[in-house]
This record gives sequence, structure tokens and C-alpha cells, in this order.
Amino acid sequence: MKKITDDELTLLQGLQKEFSQAKLDLGNTVLQQQTLLTKVSDIRAKFTEQEKLLMETYGEDVTINLETGEVTEKEEPELTKVETE
Repeated sequence: MKKITDDELTLLQGLQKEFSQAKLDLGNTVLQQQTLLTKVSDIRAKFTEQEKLLMETYGEDVTINLETGEVTEKEEPELTKVETE
């Protein structure tokens, strides 16, 4: 019966081990991605809920500076008069 050399066998076993570890790491990455996507979705939902509460308190036509907390009215766009001859 023919056999590969011990060095060849060791090399193949090492490559198989690396391949298995890479597949495991990839699976963990996919699971981590799903966890993060769920977390982002939860944060968006909380932000939307808080936004609704703030709109009830301060009105819908305001801007809130997220650095200072300052609430200001949104500026109305200035209309220009069209001249007709």
C-alpha cells in the first residue's frame, strides 16, 4: 500500500485544520453581523419613539441640536415673487 510522506500528511492536516477554523470564523462573523443588524434596528425604533415624544412636547416644526440640546424653529424657505409683464 502506498502512503504519503509524514511531511505531506502533516501539511494536509494543517491545511484542513486552517480551513475548518476559517469556516468557523466565517460562521461567527455572520452571526455577529445578524446580532448587529438587530441592534441597529432596535436603536432606530427607540430613536423613532423618542422623536415622536419630542415632537409632542416641542412641536413638529423644530430642529434639535444634538450637541447642545437647543431647540429652534425650522426656518421657512423664503418665497420669491415672480414678476409678470
